[in-house]
Amino acid sequence: MKIVILDGFTLNPGDLSWAKLESLGELTIYDRTPVELIVERAQGADAILTNKTPVRADKIAQLPNLKYIGVLATGYDVVDVDAAAERGIPVANVPAYSTQSVAQFVFTLLLELCHRAGDHSSAVHGGGWAASPDFCFWNSPLVELQGKTFGVIGLGRIGEQAARIAQAFGMDIVAATRTPKPAPIEGMRMVSMDELVATADVISLHCPLTPETSGLVNKSFLECMKPNAFLINTSRGKLIVEQDLADALRNGTIAGAGLDVVSVEPPSADHPLVGLTNCIITPHIAWATKEARIRLMETATANLAAFQGEAPVNVVNAGRLVR
Repeated sequence: MKIVILDGFTLNPGDLSWAKLESLGELTIYDRTPVELIVERAQGADAILTNKTPVRADKIAQLPNLKYIGVLATGYDVVDVDAAAERGIPVANVPAYSTQSVAQFVFTLLLELCHRAGDHSSAVHGGGWAASPDFCFWNSPLVELQGKTFGVIGLGRIGEQAARIAQAFGMDIVAATRTPKPAPIEGMRMVSMDELVATADVISLHCPLTPETSGLVNKSFLECMKPNAFLINTSRGKLIVEQDLADALRNGTIAGAGLDVVSVEPPSADHPLVGLTNCIITPHIAWATKEARIRLMETATANLAAFQGEAPVNVVNAGRLVR
């Protein structure tokens, strides 16, 4: 089997091994693939693996040998799964590999908003503590989480795990979901979206990007939040109308935001949120702990091996495959 990885660098920048995948066939790895080179590089491949390189219908049509597409992520919107299904090509993703890492990162962002540890460390290294007349100093308000309300929008694996961590900090938990469901955690209250937005001190987004959730966080949403509230997004950038959030942060409508995703990645230099001191932005790294990437590599390899054994797993277009 000829296997081509179109963009392997983010999964494995050099600290993991491709050996198990190499054992499944003739493997060619590209760190990155421009759109215009997809067909040339994937020509003759039986299987291609992609993370963020888009595999659209026009590309699939030009790859007559293609039998399998593996997505090196959980989200699979980079692949035209319907076009693949029409050709009988299964598309497999990697679910749940990053649950612990992303939930942990929610609190990396939240605790930075609460304590500004990075800013205070920079101040110390810049001589600020040495020059202080007191034994301590702080440059921004310090916030305790005990007793505050943590609002979760979307209760998949990551949202549920983030809620459990919030409970360990002594927070009250409220959650809103598109489909009504019983609270999966003792002490969690299921509430309407309106109640969550109005009462939560922290709102953490964990819903998928759909036509219904695109732009969910907009001017009216933000105006209903508490002025001391924090917004956290480790899900999808397009859940937020970014200019509206920038305006809200500048105007003091909310206290701060912690984002690991934006609508277009990487963002432009003039992105409305870049440069705002009460907005922490990290470069889409919540998923990328070494432990999570090992799980991703192992599952992607197992997916392909299962396909070779004629018992495919994690196939996202299984119900539409033309046999």
